[in-house]
Amino acid sequence: MKTIGLLGGMSWESTVSYYQVINRDVNRALGGHHSARIALISLDFAEVEAFQHQGRWEDAAGLLADAAWRVQEASADLIVLCTNTMHKVARDIEKAVDIPLLHIADATADALIADGVKRVGLLGTCFTMEQGFYKDRLEAYGIEVQVPEKAQRDQVHRIIYDELCHGEIEQASRQVMLSIMEELKAGGAEAVILGCTEIALLVAQADTEIPLYDTTAIHARRAVELALG
Repeated sequence: MKTIGLLGGMSWESTVSYYQVINRDVNRALGGHHSARIALISLDFAEVEAFQHQGRWEDAAGLLADAAWRVQEASADLIVLCTNTMHKVARDIEKAVDIPLLHIADATADALIADGVKRVGLLGTCFTMEQGFYKDRLEAYGIEVQVPEKAQRDQVHRIIYDELCHGEIEQASRQVMLSIMEELKAGGAEAVILGCTEIALLVAQADTEIPLYDTTAIHARRAVELALG
């Protein structure tokens, strides 16, 4: 079994989900008392969040590249960056290490392609929904990406940072998310990507008939596949 390197804490709420999914899947595959071999570096999200909202992406890249190097030094065989938004600096992380980075958008694209989804709605932080680092990567696979209108993007962003990153689950916010998903579906989306690792804490497949792609679970399970070979 290979050692999975987790670069987490962004936020720690969703990093918990990664840890659970990875260990449960390893145990399901191997049985007995087996669990995953994991090397985890968890950052102080306050530093990362400040860099994000100040537009200091080079500083954020340096912080994560250093953390990735420390994950590698802890004997990790691959790196899983436990956040969608910070894949904006994925290339900087890749340059800092000699082990592969499993890109969350690649794993998600593979899942969409396997299911024949060609047009998908994307929910996440404003950075993820509005900037090209994520959408362009999906579109390179031939997947058409649709995002909500500006006011709705701002609503989703606020819910993520003001509630979900603090572990606050509000029924009113769940209804907001579900309403936005319905509008994406009405606009032609065949499915919706939960493109922030916290959104799955709020909305589950049981809440809607629209097919949901939980990037946290997809990313974590792909890491297990690679670790078990």
